[in-house]
Amino acid sequence: MHLDNGGGAPLHPLARQALLQALEDGWADPHRLHTEGRRAARLLDGAREAVAAVLGARTEEVRFTASHASALRDALLGTAQARRRAGGDVVVGATERAAVLHAAAAAAGAQEGERVVVDVDRHGRVDAATFAERVARPGVALAALQHANGEVGTRQPLAVVHDAARAAEVPLLVDAGASLGHDVVPDSWDLLAAHPADWGGPAGIGVLAVRQRVRAVPPGPEDADPWAPGGVSVPAAFAAAVALQATTADRAAQDERRRLLTARVRAAAAAVPDVEVVGDPDDRLPHVVTFSCLYVDGEALVTELDRAGFAVGSGSACTASTLEPSHVLAAMGVLTHGNVRIALDRSTTEDDVDRFLAVLPGAVRRVRDVLGVAGL
Repeated sequence: MHLDNGGGAPLHPLARQALLQALEDGWADPHRLHTEGRRAARLLDGAREAVAAVLGARTEEVRFTASHASALRDALLGTAQARRRAGGDVVVGATERAAVLHAAAAAAGAQEGERVVVDVDRHGRVDAATFAERVARPGVALAALQHANGEVGTRQPLAVVHDAARAAEVPLLVDAGASLGHDVVPDSWDLLAAHPADWGGPAGIGVLAVRQRVRAVPPGPEDADPWAPGGVSVPAAFAAAVALQATTADRAAQDERRRLLTARVRAAAAAVPDVEVVGDPDDRLPHVVTFSCLYVDGEALVTELDRAGFAVGSGSACTASTLEPSHVLAAMGVLTHGNVRIALDRSTTEDDVDRFLAVLPGAVRRVRDVLGVAGL
């Protein structure tokens, strides 16, 4: 049972159909003038139009990139470069994904500025007043704040922060990689990056939207598609757009269903001895749950649950393969070890959750027994 769907959900059935159809009709280079090229260009334009409609943006403001990480990196580097006369500082929240934190440091460094990190509370939420004050200081090129955290689910105060950034004439990059397709993303952004694989689109494609009022220059080499040098896969872009339309259409029903399931997981996990459930209990994404277990090694617990037939995440959502302590949980000041992260797919059922919750206490107990810490 796959319960690690954050950043890599199963391909949506309609996306699979769209991908196969686009492989037949959209295989050609969309920059070519022949019939096949024009057909591919129409599919790509239609995909951009569909994504723009969901975002409340203009079609010309949306482009596809090679990946979600490249969209974030290029948005930070390109905007900082275009606004170098305004300054070189980049303001970010402490719980941004690793790609944002690293790219913000690189963007600030390239302009002889500083990466300014705003702390978060125990739910993982930045203080809007503090973020606004840092954005309003002289020398800020841009700011970056996620819509919601993909590891603990907590939403950020985007509207307040965006208003402050607009007043300071500082563009705000919003990472909607964990939320678009799952939650309503407000129009409080100047640049926005999203992750199709998170909502059931194919891997190997990213989304970057840039408002026309924002000065940003593609940081890559000169190319016919400067934000994605060499171009992107037209079939992948088309399938991503179809998946986003499908998940947006049933979002309300899925929101209610998955919130009920995650509430059950939160309650059951909290009942296990020495387990801390983290993230805002209410103002959160509908499908994400994270909890940490005292006296438990995260890798051992993931392995134990995998042996029982359940795939879960551990560590930071954006660096899970390293199994390093989560920088998100560390920034929140909560327990970082023995971490389990669950992200429910649209196909996850009530029975699936019941089976997982029946296994969880025993798995935690067995790992503690092996480590010789039972009863501490």
